[in-house]
Amino acid sequence: MSPKITYAIDYKGQPVDKTRTGGWLCAASILVVEMCERFTTMGVAANLVTYSVGTLHLPSSIAANMVSNFSGTGYILCLLGGFVADSFLGRFWTIAISAITLAAGAGILSIACAVPSLRPPPCDVNSNTCIEANGLQVGIINLALYVIAVGEGGLKANVSGFGTDQFDEKDKKEKSKMDYFFSRFYFLISLGTILGVTVGIGVQDYVSRSWGYGLCCFAFFFGTLIYMSRYRSYRYKKCVGSPIVQVLNVLVAALRKRKLKYPTNIDSLYDDSTNTTPTIHHTDQLRCLDKAAIIDEDDYGTNGSVIRNRWKLCSVTRVEEVKMMVRLLPIWASTIYFWTIHSQVLTFSVEQASTMDSKIGNFQIPAGSFSAFYILGILIGAAFYDRVIIPLMKRWKGKHGFTNLQRIGIGFVFGILSMVVAAIVETRRISVVKAVGGNVTTLPLKFYILIPQFFLVGVAESFMYGGQLDFFINRSPKGMKSMSTGLFLSTVGLGFFISSFMVSIINSVTGNQVGTGWLTSNINYGKLYYFYALIAGLLSIDMIFYIFCAIWYVRTMKDAAQIQSIVASSEEEEKQAMPMQMKGALTTSAEEDCE
Repeated sequence: MSPKITYAIDYKGQPVDKTRTGGWLCAASILVVEMCERFTTMGVAANLVTYSVGTLHLPSSIAANMVSNFSGTGYILCLLGGFVADSFLGRFWTIAISAITLAAGAGILSIACAVPSLRPPPCDVNSNTCIEANGLQVGIINLALYVIAVGEGGLKANVSGFGTDQFDEKDKKEKSKMDYFFSRFYFLISLGTILGVTVGIGVQDYVSRSWGYGLCCFAFFFGTLIYMSRYRSYRYKKCVGSPIVQVLNVLVAALRKRKLKYPTNIDSLYDDSTNTTPTIHHTDQLRCLDKAAIIDEDDYGTNGSVIRNRWKLCSVTRVEEVKMMVRLLPIWASTIYFWTIHSQVLTFSVEQASTMDSKIGNFQIPAGSFSAFYILGILIGAAFYDRVIIPLMKRWKGKHGFTNLQRIGIGFVFGILSMVVAAIVETRRISVVKAVGGNVTTLPLKFYILIPQFFLVGVAESFMYGGQLDFFINRSPKGMKSMSTGLFLSTVGLGFFISSFMVSIINSVTGNQVGTGWLTSNINYGKLYYFYALIAGLLSIDMIFYIFCAIWYVRTMKDAAQIQSIVASSEEEEKQAMPMQMKGALTTSAEEDCE
């Protein structure tokens, strides 16, 4: 008989056969779609600002905001993508529909770049005048971008989870394979990104934009075919509802009972004995949420039993799980601003690159391809941490590297350093502009000077991304891992939106006139170095805020751990004091509950 496992179902809804479903072939088919997503989104985002400025003739600040808003929306929609998969469609169909959506967005973008009427005429060289793109032309581009963002949100939220669904954690052999899944997942993400900023952007710049974006569409078409071809071989999990709903249950129930008094004995709080998840003991923090577990007279039925209405009454365990998520929020809030630096390497740093001599022999590096140095920083930073820092700390202190909160702090330090370096480099670039004149198409300044700021941003993100991902996954309840991952990804998206907001504020305060404006239409006449310096200063303040949040979190978790330890010790003492026959009855009862 073929071995069956009940943690997942096949496409017919039956317990899966291990020998015929899941495994590396299925996981690889899923990873192909993720690689296509990175190839497309990075190929679009890293080179969009040059198209917006050079072809659509938009001011640099508006072009930067277009990129930031597009990138931010993709990350924010991860929360929606996770909710749809958990509550309605499941991961397989959410990924499939998202892949088709993303391919459609790339197709619209390709058509928009191919049709002459959907872009303004070239600049008049003699009069040096350019006609800015009209509302329809910009609107079509934005339509394509946000269709791509919708598909990106659905993919990002579910690809890693659906990939791990193909392995059984309880099987040692499959568990070891799943451990390798994440390293290969990260490798293919990086590979897709590098191909996007090199091959994809190369086609856009040296063949045509339309063919470059069309290549993304074709890549997704074939990637989706590969993904769908293994429909009968995947392992699926039933939709069990979104953890977002559980959070809303507790919040609504606590709000309804906000006028009730706290019970003198916490043991009187409701705890669902039929719940199969491990019990979490009550903690004293965030006591306002405890009101969701207070049993009111309206919670009793006519026969005297408790009515289980999750919008009116929640168990202590459910409330404590929500408390665990709430405790993550200060760290979440304090890390949002960090991701404004990610927006800069896709916008203003690319504009800087477009003004410099980027030739290596007879080959000219496209401005958008400078993001490859940023990816290189991520890969080297991650490899240095895994291969150097972790072994050294194991040898000297017996620790497996830095804690996740410490890694986030290191990310802040490198992030501040990257913006300081960017400000210094821009000061040097502007001095060359003043020497030769701002109308020069290519400055007599080699591109090497820009590499450090791209590289340092990559190193900063390698520490920040790894630290955040580790923190949000390991510090959240078991049933809310997908939600906590979405919460982490939302910091990236909100960072993009904050960058866009800052650009708008700076334009309204300093204007866009030559001599006064920081972010003028032509960056050769602006003061971009002030903008970089401002980001570095605000990031320093944010790091101080983060340090206080991290200290608060560590102290809070110590208090919660002490409470859990005291309760567990008390229960063990009570069990030790029981007569032997009562212990036997308790054991038998527990075994029956498990059955």
